Amino acid sequence: MSAKDAPPPLPEPLLVEVADSHTHLDLQSGTVEEALVKAAAVGVTTVVQVGCDVKGSQWAAETAAAHEHVHAAVALHPNEAPRIVLGDPDGWSRQGAREGGGDAALDDALTEIDRLAALPCVRGVGETGLDFFRTGPEGIAAQERSFRAHIEIAKRHGKALVIHDREAHADVLRVLDEEGAPERTVFHCYSGDAAMAEICAAKGYYMSFAGNVTFKNAQHLRDALAVAPLELVLVETDAPFLTPAPYRGRPNAPYLIPVTLRAMAEVRGIGENEMAEAIAVNTARAFDY
Repeated sequence: MSAKDAPPPLPEPLLVEVADSHTHLDLQSGTVEEALVKAAAVGVTTVVQVGCDVKGSQWAAETAAAHEHVHAAVALHPNEAPRIVLGDPDGWSRQGAREGGGDAALDDALTEIDRLAALPCVRGVGETGLDFFRTGPEGIAAQERSFRAHIEIAKRHGKALVIHDREAHADVLRVLDEEGAPERTVFHCYSGDAAMAEICAAKGYYMSFAGNVTFKNAQHLRDALAVAPLELVLVETDAPFLTPAPYRGRPNAPYLIPVTLRAMAEVRGIGENEMAEAIAVNTARAFDY
């Protein structure tokens, strides 16, 4: 294994236990149990496992049901909706090449997400939203229809809504306004600037910061974190993606939360314990556990 592929070392443990508000254990190497033990060793005692398609959402629900400190979020990722409707000829998602199934196939998939969302171990509906980076204009209608359906499912079941917003800030905010956002709405891997953070704050939306808040080119994220109300701030890995500096490019996992959290405390000019206490309370409130 090259140094680039090697898992980063365990950081110094946090003194206050926190949660990873967004992770993909099914995309990480090793077992769920190993990931949870490593995370707990550094004070990350709870994780929210997030589904991106029907199979991944079923797995998230099963994993949460089997582990007390794992909570599930279930959804069709914004990029999954157009693949269901229009097809995925190059098999870019993990399911290989697929034929398009039209709106009926999207309805069937949403019916299964709705069924999973009712389960007590499922604490969130997401990640859903809009992604104009990966999906071209032909996929926007399917994305938006799927997003609106997820908002309705989250509200009906009283679950948190977990937003994926990539290069689509204005449209995500517009759809939330048009549909009426659920009581608890989380912008996962917050990607907006300080002005957008002020809009989110006014609406009571949670902003979850990932390892990219540590990247040199991400001053806009640090500016957003600086103005976000502390009671609306969460931390996440989005593992195996977005590994924080200085380990960028190596595999991410929940045990690296302390690296990001310490960087966040520095941006806020507060101690890491104060940051961790706020995040622990906020995550439990956001996901109602």
